Amino acid sequence: MESSPFLIVNDQPIFINQAVKYLQASGKLAHFIGDILRQYVIEQEIQSRDDIHISPASTEQTIIDFRLKNQLNDPKVFQEWLKDNATDYATFYESIALNFKLEKLKVLITEPKISEYFIERKIFLDRVIVSRIIVEDLEIAEELQSQIAEGGSFEQLAKEYSLAEDRMVNGMMGPVSRGTIPDQLRAVFDIATPGQVVGPIEIEGRYGLFRVEQFLPASLEDIQLQQSLQNELFEKWLVEKIQKLTVKLQMS
Repeated sequence: MESSPFLIVNDQPIFINQAVKYLQASGKLAHFIGDILRQYVIEQEIQSRDDIHISPASTEQTIIDFRLKNQLNDPKVFQEWLKDNATDYATFYESIALNFKLEKLKVLITEPKISEYFIERKIFLDRVIVSRIIVEDLEIAEELQSQIAEGGSFEQLAKEYSLAEDRMVNGMMGPVSRGTIPDQLRAVFDIATPGQVVGPIEIEGRYGLFRVEQFLPASLEDIQLQQSLQNELFEKWLVEKIQKLTVKLQMS
């Protein structure tokens, strides 16, 4: 039996084998298959569980909100939008419901692990705001330290003497992840108090004076951070699931 075309372009059929060849030629076949496997794993997991229940009312309300937000309240306009996006109401409804199920699945998969994962990642999630003055010579660094101790302006001295690009903003580095700070510096910063200037400290052949401005400790009470960690954990789970699949590309 002859297979149906995958696409019709200018009345010319493109069958699935040709579509795969196009994807291979463009280098996008692996990404395309990856997306399919990702969706396969998600849907298989959702179907295998009995603890994912989505209220139809929630799905319908989300669709109503979407239509109002995008000025699609008129049924004819909405039908045109569905047609333009190569879908229909049933498919659109299912995609909204699947998004709800996906979010529920993320919570179920990650909730038992998120506290431990947060502790593992905390050194990279904690941040510290630091200003710095970087110079080539130790004697210059010590002289600048003396001037600051005697009331000199850290900001002005950073503008005049620092070799780092952030001299243009008074030496302000902004929030820096504790996990990316060299161990030597992190040990000093951790015992400093906000506003304290530390150094000179040798860093890669140069000398730095550092002023700790503020500590920004991470917390799981931060909803945005919690969602970010949840997404990271879920992606790890997905990758592990996909790696265990046996996949064969069948082309006649």
